[in-house]
Amino acid sequence: MPPIVAIIGKSETGKTTLIEKLIQELKARGYRVATIKHTPQDVAFDQPDKDSWRHIQAGSEATVISASDRMALIKPVVQALTVDQIAHYLGEDYDIILAEGFKESNAPKIEVHRKAIGPPLSAIRKRIAIVTDEPLTIKTRQFSTDDVKGLANLLEDGFIKPQRKRVILYVNNIPVTLTTFPKQLIRNTLLGMVASLKGIGQVNTLEIFLRDEPD
Repeated sequence: MPPIVAIIGKSETGKTTLIEKLIQELKARGYRVATIKHTPQDVAFDQPDKDSWRHIQAGSEATVISASDRMALIKPVVQALTVDQIAHYLGEDYDIILAEGFKESNAPKIEVHRKAIGPPLSAIRKRIAIVTDEPLTIKTRQFSTDDVKGLANLLEDGFIKPQRKRVILYVNNIPVTLTTFPKQLIRNTLLGMVASLKGIGQVNTLEIFLRDEPD
């Protein structure tokens, strides 16, 4: 999947504002950005008696609301999904996914800190940087609140460019970690197979879905 970086921090520290600025900066550099927003409260995405609500109540596994300029997927889940599971539904056609929240996840994290809100979060795993309006005596790399270009450089060099060419394998909807050799083997095999088909030009992305149900 595309690399995921979570933007975390206490309430009112400016997480959404930072994500907005990063989206604009990365898109100006030609990258495709997707976002995921985490909310701890129960949110009603569809209302009773609306058609989408009726579809789900009738037993549909998922429903998509589609308009001329946007679409929304509604899928009931039995428990909260991880950020990786959510990203799987977004698909692969992005250079990076910025997730707001998910401080307990395994994703690399950039914390947004404001002196007026209190001390930085504690016991955060994989915190790669902190955006702060005051100098901090911590080892984590620090950026000023105005240094959006510096943060974009960090994301570009550390996450986007290394993943510009990638091979992702899911088995039973679970991502499988691949080392360099199987990645190269799968890539070369699939590209070789597709190249033998008529009418296929340059391959930028390739999707294969296999379902093998018991008879």
